[in-house]
Amino acid sequence: MPSNISKASKFRVVPNLPEKESLFRDQDGEICDICYGTGVETVAGKGARTCHCRQRDSHSGFLDRAKLPRRYADCHFHNYKPQNPSQVAAFSKASTLTMEYPAIDQGLLLMGTVGVGKTHLAVSILKGLTERGFTCLFYEFGTLLKEIQDSYNPATKTSELGVLAPVLNTEILVLDELGASKPTDWVRDTMAHIINSRYNDQKLTIFTTNYLDERKREKEETLEDRIGVRLRSRLYEMCRTVELSGQDFRRSKGQNRERPGSV
Repeated sequence: MPSNISKASKFRVVPNLPEKESLFRDQDGEICDICYGTGVETVAGKGARTCHCRQRDSHSGFLDRAKLPRRYADCHFHNYKPQNPSQVAAFSKASTLTMEYPAIDQGLLLMGTVGVGKTHLAVSILKGLTERGFTCLFYEFGTLLKEIQDSYNPATKTSELGVLAPVLNTEILVLDELGASKPTDWVRDTMAHIINSRYNDQKLTIFTTNYLDERKREKEETLEDRIGVRLRSRLYEMCRTVELSGQDFRRSKGQNRERPGSV
């Protein structure tokens, strides 16, 4: 049966083209000039694929769900500046984990005094993995404990399970400032529940802590003092321990800031 459409035609009918209101737009309301708002990009000789504008939006969504504090919005591998061999080694391990996941079986425990770049690297891992499409979650440990405590107040209309479920279930968790909270029985029980659950489910976890394994000064507490012998032992299996040393970059930044009246 003869067709009214030439076989040489380069055009085809696309059914169910989105209405104007449902076209994908960027944050400025502009329609993508590659897919024209359909979310699908046509590649010559290869067919159709998800347009980069949708991939960008997807990453933005993953990052929003990661609950990353605004303070760390600019942290990434490209602006991490190692100052000594320990920081170079930490950078290498963090970037390798980000590139090789999920073909790895251990997270990282980033140890070091304040201001040596532990959180910067942990956030860089999180961002790198969300860019690859993995779901991640960030929590500062003290903030997590406060949210759990608040859940006991009926006025908050939240539950302990509602707070903890994302922490236990997320594919990758960054738990910042481990050991910073006063180690009461309740705090240690909560830590044990989180760490043991993620250990048993073999979920990747990145920890940062200001406490070291060896005392540098008399009466200085170790990580084992803060979280207990059993949990420290568990972390040896869950994570590769990476110790960073160096000066507090925040202090250096403050000292280098120009004073009023200086030239």
